[in-house]
Amino acid sequence: MRISSKWNRRGFFGSMGAIAISMLAPRKLFSRSNTLREQSVNITGLGHTGNPYDELGVTTVINCEGTMTVLGGSLPRPEIEAVMAMAGKHFVSIPELEVAAGNRIAELLKLPEGYGAIVTSGAAAAIQSGLAGILTGSNEQLIKQLPDLTGMKSEVIIQKSHRNPFDHQLRSTGIKLVVIETREELRAAVSERTAMMHFSNFANATGQIKVDEWVKLAKEFKIPCMNDAAADTPPVSHLWDYANMGYDLITFSGGKAIRGPQCAGMLIGRKELVANALLNNSPHEDTLGRSQKVGKEEIVGMVKALELFLNEDHDALGKEWQGRLDGIARELAKVPGVSTLLFTPEIANHVPHMQITWDSRISLTPQQASKMMRASKPSIVIGSGEERPGLTMNSFMLQPGEDKIVAEQLSRLLREHSA
Repeated sequence: MRISSKWNRRGFFGSMGAIAISMLAPRKLFSRSNTLREQSVNITGLGHTGNPYDELGVTTVINCEGTMTVLGGSLPRPEIEAVMAMAGKHFVSIPELEVAAGNRIAELLKLPEGYGAIVTSGAAAAIQSGLAGILTGSNEQLIKQLPDLTGMKSEVIIQKSHRNPFDHQLRSTGIKLVVIETREELRAAVSERTAMMHFSNFANATGQIKVDEWVKLAKEFKIPCMNDAAADTPPVSHLWDYANMGYDLITFSGGKAIRGPQCAGMLIGRKELVANALLNNSPHEDTLGRSQKVGKEEIVGMVKALELFLNEDHDALGKEWQGRLDGIARELAKVPGVSTLLFTPEIANHVPHMQITWDSRISLTPQQASKMMRASKPSIVIGSGEERPGLTMNSFMLQPGEDKIVAEQLSRLLREHSA
């Protein structure tokens, strides 16, 4: 039997009412207060060995590249897995849950008055849904109409140096990107067609207009502005810095340094815009964001991850990550011709990194070394030549003891190819 779930006017406005009421009067997530206990499960078939990846023939890797989506983001803490399991034992209204979770996020982050949040299926989904909400408002017909922009504004202004692959999420709404470089070009680009001004936070250093000035200009022109800050924690203060600057919408990944579910992220911003973004997103049907489903487990897991992240000793973690790199550097220094340099990126992935280079005594290119490390046992993923010469690595996704494995295997590889 197929259950019909058409989005009629009653359902649409019912969701709007639930969103509005819940924002004003947060309610408890679960109506039942019974304690949930994990039951032991006897697993047969896939997973019976304790490693489903081995059973599927997929190689697990030691991750020296960091919170890369292509590697699965980060590893959630045990507490998050436990809370997600609890959430999986109930049915719940997803729109109501989204609002309750957003209210809790706003409380945790002490967001400015009038700001809220929703959990999305990653930062990319937050970009798309956030812009969609700006374009359509709460108009049901316009929501169904996207990406046909008839009757809506149709342009988003962006700096040339801020163009990146995530433009696709903006363009998927049907808008045209208006690319500028200077303040004068920005002023000339603003028109009655302008829906939003978009800022890619990791590109702050490369654009002429910096993060604080961009939002001031948007306020001057009375145009909503969004800041894509997907990978820009740590520092933890970035979670509220851009809201305090006045950005109307800010996006974050949940499965990176926050170590929430990989398929979760956050859209933070002015409550009306966040509510409109939710109307353009799953679970609502006939919406552009219907495919970007985020489950009840991920929504709850994201809130728990944020709670834990805010309570961490970030200084101590930074010292731990730095210490791992120091140990690897000491081992590599024993190989003639090898040099290391420690650095920390200014914004995105703002954690200790290490650059590894060598002279002509070692007959390997960085690309060859990276490929050989990937093919080794255990497999080690380490970056090569993307932005800096040599190999580049960080240690904040390494598990206990893996730094010693990396040091041993990399130093052995370089020795084996020494003249």
